[in-house]
Amino acid sequence: MSRLAAKFEALRQEGRAAFIPYVMGGDPSPEATEPLMAGLVKAGADIIELGVPFTDPMADGKAIQLAGQRSLKAGQTLKKTLEMVRSFRTQDDETPIILMGYYNPFYAYGPDRFVKDAVAAGVDGLIIVDLPPEEDEELCLPARAAGLDFIRLATPTTDEARLPAVIKNISGFVYYVSVAGITGGATGAAESVDAAVGRLREASGLPVAVGFGIKTEDRAREVARTADAVVVGSALVDTLAQNLDKGEKTAISAVISLAERLARAIKTARV
Repeated sequence: MSRLAAKFEALRQEGRAAFIPYVMGGDPSPEATEPLMAGLVKAGADIIELGVPFTDPMADGKAIQLAGQRSLKAGQTLKKTLEMVRSFRTQDDETPIILMGYYNPFYAYGPDRFVKDAVAAGVDGLIIVDLPPEEDEELCLPARAAGLDFIRLATPTTDEARLPAVIKNISGFVYYVSVAGITGGATGAAESVDAAVGRLREASGLPVAVGFGIKTEDRAREVARTADAVVVGSALVDTLAQNLDKGEKTAISAVISLAERLARAIKTARV
């Protein structure tokens, strides 16, 4: 059983949703990312979504765009991101790690080489925002064959005609984008999110994570009552950025503090 499958099964038995924080690899510096990841796990993260910086992050809002710029300026690369995962695995062999990014860096690295190196480093899954189902032979199928979960986004505009293609070759979970927009915006209405979660879970047979625009404890708690996982990215990345003038350690502490509150809200949502 993969780390992701084992995690979701354990949480199903606990009767709660997973907390999945997103952080950009290399932000604010390559040296800070691994302590931040470890701190998030201690704060209650169940799965970590680790961003791979790219110069044209078309699905991301301002917060994550700026995080990517800081990361690239600090010299972050896909190779260094894999090294971070490898180092993290020496201390934590249980927490699933998902790489999220755009296809260009993976293509430049070489898909076959990347899959081999990702498995060796201890990566569990991939979310490649701009790689559609029609291009599954590029990375999705090789990744699945090597034991990596391949996770795809579904949106409010993913209709019944499109959905079968979206979920055909995926594994791990379905990532539901609660609004038709970029990261960091408003979330969809609770009723529409609940309906979408049920529809996607039934169609795919997989857990459903909800993300994009979840910024507060109340909203995280609300989503966690129905979804199998709650993804929070921009709120954490923003908190980091807003505290960088006080130093990296203080900024990381602020992120961990917010993560603790979010984790508590998610964990108690169904009590």
